Amino acid sequence: MSYITLDYTDLAVAALLVILNAALSIGLRLGLEWRLLIAAGRMVVQLALVALVLKALFAVVSPLFTAAVALVMVLFAGREVMARQTRRFTGLWAYGLGTTSILAAATIVTVLALTTQVKPDPWYDPRYAIPLLGMVLGNTMTGVSLGLDRLVTAAARERNAIEARLMLGQDFAEAMGTITREALRGGLMPIINAMSAAGLVSLPGMMTGQILAGIDPVEAVKYQILIMFLIAGGTGLGVLAAVLGGVRRLTDGRHRLRLDRLTLTTGG
Repeated sequence: MSYITLDYTDLAVAALLVILNAALSIGLRLGLEWRLLIAAGRMVVQLALVALVLKALFAVVSPLFTAAVALVMVLFAGREVMARQTRRFTGLWAYGLGTTSILAAATIVTVLALTTQVKPDPWYDPRYAIPLLGMVLGNTMTGVSLGLDRLVTAAARERNAIEARLMLGQDFAEAMGTITREALRGGLMPIINAMSAAGLVSLPGMMTGQILAGIDPVEAVKYQILIMFLIAGGTGLGVLAAVLGGVRRLTDGRHRLRLDRLTLTTGG
C-alpha cells in the first residue's frame, strides 16, 4: 500500500499561505504579522526537534526514556494551563493544580489504552505511547484551562451571591454549586463539540493523516473513534479533578470564600 511523501519544496509552497496571511495583516493594519511569522517559525523548529527526539526514542524503546519524555510533556502542558488563566491561584497551586490534574487524567487514560486496546509489545513502546499521550494531553489541557478559568472568574464575579448563601446557612458545596457546574460545562464543551462535528463538519487530524498514508478508511475511522473516546475520558477526568480541587482551594475549614488565594494576571 503506497503513500505520498513530501519534500521541502512542498512545505515551502504551503508556507506561502502563511506569508500571504502576514501580508494581509500588514495591509489591514492588524499588527499580527510578526506574531504570525514567529509562531510559524517556532512551530517548524519545535516539530523538527520533536522528530529528532522521537526518532532516537523509537530506536531505544526504554520505559525510563519514555516516562521522561512523557513527564516533560505534562510539565509543559501544566505551564500552558497556568499561562492561560486571567486569575490564578497563588503559590504552588497556580502551577500544581492544573499539572496534577492533567498528569493523573492523561496517565490513567493512556495506560488504559496501551494495555487494553492498542496493546503494543512492550506496552510502553514510545511509537504508540507518546503519540497517544500527546493527543490526550493536548485536549485535556484545553479542558482544564477553560474549566479553571471559568471557575475563578465566576467566583470573583459572584462573590456577593456566594457569601450571601453562606450566611444563610448553606455549606460551601451548595453555595458554589452553580459556578462549579458552569465551570465543568465550560471545560467539557470543546470535546463535546469536537465529537458532534466529527465526520459531518470535520475530518479529525489523525484519521486524515492515516488516510493520506494509505490506510483503509474503515480502519482509520476505528482508530479515530478510539482516540475521541480516550480524549473525552481524559478531558472529563482532568476537568473534574481541576475544578473540584479549585473549589476546595477557594474555601477553608470555616466555609469562607477565600478570594485572597487568587491573583489577577495579565495573561490569559
